Amino acid sequence: MAERTTTSNSRAELIADAALRLLAERGMRGLTHRAVDEAAGLPQGSTSNYARTRQALLEAAVRRQAEREAAVLTPHEMPVPDGSIEGLVDALAPALHRHLTRHRELLVSRYELALEATRRPELREFYDATGNQFRAPLNALMAAAGSPEPERHALSLLAWCEGLMFSCAAGSYHSAVPDLAQLRTGLTELLRGMLGE
Repeated sequence: MAERTTTSNSRAELIADAALRLLAERGMRGLTHRAVDEAAGLPQGSTSNYARTRQALLEAAVRRQAEREAAVLTPHEMPVPDGSIEGLVDALAPALHRHLTRHRELLVSRYELALEATRRPELREFYDATGNQFRAPLNALMAAAGSPEPERHALSLLAWCEGLMFSCAAGSYHSAVPDLAQLRTGLTELLRGMLGE
């Protein structure tokens, strides 16, 4: 029984990973059940058996997107909240650098899913609920760093990171990705400005 579950989970991940790869390579129009079967090297109909509708396929992609992004962020590297801006920078800069240098495809698939969620209310709800798991820890880190308005400051920090990632993954800075030292400097300036240090 456990073996069957592992196989099922592996196939689900294979399908969702293929969907994310297709989103990054071909965009939303390139995401079909048949194309996922081909990209995953599975027999025709496998994706339909796993996710019967387009909505189910998109939800599987969003779920896997969140799992893979959590692995890139490596929560175990996050500092114990101690009020240190340096601790925040030490955790955030490497995670941001990993996204920009080794996971651009994952960023592009996220942008495709986010844009599709603006057109599909049923996906919007699922996308937001899945993404909310990243908000509470960031709010807690900002509060621990002394922010009098942790939610607002967390949003500003996230917006800075998201803007940088978009510019470097899909925007006009795609060939000018900052190195780790530059990211550390930018984050330090931002956090000190917000927190008044």
